[in-house]
Amino acid sequence: MPTKPTVRGGQLAAGGSVLKPSPSPSSALTLTAALLGFALICLDASVVNVALPAIGSSLSSGMSGLQWVVDSYTLAFAALMLSTGAFSDRVGASRAYALGTTVFTLASVACGLAPNLPVLLGARVVQGVAAAVVLPASLALVRQAYADPARRARAVALWAAGGSAAVALGPVVGGALTTAWDWRGIFFVNLPVGLLILALLVRAPRSERRPAPLDLPGQVTAVVALAALAFAVIEGGRAGWVALAVAVAAAVAFLRFEARSPHPVVPLGLFRNRTVTATVASGAAVSVAFYSMVFVFSLFFQQVKGLSPLSAGLMFLPMTCLIGVTNLVAGKLAGRYGPRLPMLVGQGLAVPGLLVLLYVDSGTPAALVAVLLVPMALGCALTVPPLTAAMMDAVPAERAGLAAGVLNAARQVAGGLGIAVFGALVSDGFEAGMRLSLVIGAALLAVTFALSFRLSGPSAK
Repeated sequence: MPTKPTVRGGQLAAGGSVLKPSPSPSSALTLTAALLGFALICLDASVVNVALPAIGSSLSSGMSGLQWVVDSYTLAFAALMLSTGAFSDRVGASRAYALGTTVFTLASVACGLAPNLPVLLGARVVQGVAAAVVLPASLALVRQAYADPARRARAVALWAAGGSAAVALGPVVGGALTTAWDWRGIFFVNLPVGLLILALLVRAPRSERRPAPLDLPGQVTAVVALAALAFAVIEGGRAGWVALAVAVAAAVAFLRFEARSPHPVVPLGLFRNRTVTATVASGAAVSVAFYSMVFVFSLFFQQVKGLSPLSAGLMFLPMTCLIGVTNLVAGKLAGRYGPRLPMLVGQGLAVPGLLVLLYVDSGTPAALVAVLLVPMALGCALTVPPLTAAMMDAVPAERAGLAAGVLNAARQVAGGLGIAVFGALVSDGFEAGMRLSLVIGAALLAVTFALSFRLSGPSAK
């Protein structure tokens, strides 16, 4: 007697073949909600840069205060990203996403209403905490919504493209909102988007809760170390030296906790893999180059060249228009030739792209500066997709989420600390500080360019 075929995750077609499972009607809504949230938190990492002079003028803030406006968000986002994936699993991705989106939206309103700098910084920290919850939960929702691996891969690609587009468009959007409305507009615009996300989530299926251990001592010491290090760089002076000592002590404690914890937020053994080391270092160097240069040149266009926020934002348009296309090209190159070649080409392009900017001064036409920023941006855009793919290929499938969290946390931390360091440099003399910043960024990328030769070539694939 013939047995009835067993079908899991699909439908039985005529002749006994199994059709691929079709996405449910709610899948597109879930993907839209996840993409919007990811794009929103990525936008807030870069949209504020062009608005910084307006914020400084409105709230009577100096350079250190403006650095904190960026870094209070970035560092909170980066440090807590190490644990929020486990939190999302424990409470369920849909609940974590709704909670993170709600808190992020309310914190955005608080930023827009901030009467002074301390209130703005406090609200930015809350934004960063909420963003750290939103990121892993949004990706988990996408994975849940699509049972078929091919459809899921396309959905994840759309999700990632939304974040890249938001980061690239941040300076342009920030300039437009600051000019047409006020710097507060860059935060108030999050309110309708947040409400739309929550409305879409009503149709999303509820996620299951899964046990996931939390390494609280490791997480706490990581936050203390990063916050103290950023304070030491930004504030300097005697308080800065005290903060540096606190950062060192917290970092030592973090390493001890991670070495002994059965479920560390950052398994130190992960870095015995040379591919992991090379990709994390490359990701960090690219973030220093890209995010820090957007910060520095946002100030350059307004404080040195005297451009309006809108005009300053438009100066980033040539590079932002090409970043998305370059990301797609990089992914195809990595698939065909392996990650090493596009990473080497990308970093090899970004290094001279940074060095050519050494010739920029107050007399350089703004339009020419906008063009000169393109090689650096394209080199960074060419590097990130293949290094991400290399990181995912270097770890077992069951540790992919953890590896992604470590990589993204390293990139965010590096970008935040780069802004802290370069902001301190330009505050002592803009053009001299800008040039030193460019040299530091180029040197870091030159080191990771050399490390990238350690990756497996196409013959090993």
